[in-house]
Amino acid sequence: MSEPPVHHDDCEDALRQKLLTETSKIAWKALQVFFAQGKAVHISSKLDLIDVAVAMSNDDTETISAWMQQGMIAVVSDAQAKLWYDNDVLVWAVVVRPWVLVQNLKQAVEPL
Repeated sequence: MSEPPVHHDDCEDALRQKLLTETSKIAWKALQVFFAQGKAVHISSKLDLIDVAVAMSNDDTETISAWMQQGMIAVVSDAQAKLWYDNDVLVWAVVVRPWVLVQNLKQAVEPL
């Protein structure tokens, strides 16, 4: 007997579940090495962090480019990093190699 075909939706659901289990609150100060390497990406609170992680994992350049053009995704700026560092902020984070996606918690300091 052969294996049943794997549907794209099943793969995406499995990826979404995997990313959900890898998402956590973390102190911004713990992510300084990623920021220094230019690999910390700020995700607007208007977007779902997991939706962005799935799009990046699937190399959905069209969607990612649109979000970037709208200013909803960007490498963390020096000003934002300093603000978070100075205020000892916790962020939501998930790794989509080589990037670390970070998003403000509701009580976190919003970008300038």
